[in-house]
Amino acid sequence: MKKAYRIKKNSEFQDIFQTGKSFANRELVIYYKEKPSQDHFRIGISVGKKIGNAVVRNQVKRYIRESFHQLEESIKNDVDIIIIARKPVVHMKCSDIKRSLTHLLRKQCLLYK
Repeated sequence: MKKAYRIKKNSEFQDIFQTGKSFANRELVIYYKEKPSQDHFRIGISVGKKIGNAVVRNQVKRYIRESFHQLEESIKNDVDIIIIARKPVVHMKCSDIKRSLTHLLRKQCLLYK
């Protein structure tokens, strides 16, 4: 994923946590904030140490990034999104993560129809 599509700064994460909206299912938590002046969406991914060792956490992040890459055309442009992984995501395949992510985005109307 391109650098322009990432949220990296702690201050940006905190802003979205404090002023954005959230929604969750069993596997993932999504925080999002609409930014009308943006040309494209941006994502931040957080996988805590309780999920597993570094290898497992990096694999989960790769799966989430791949899911976003596949959904890239259908996500609205004017939004910042933070994804937080929960424990059950360790046992999921990439397709399962994509389905869970699509469920969250559709429920919050962040996908084009």
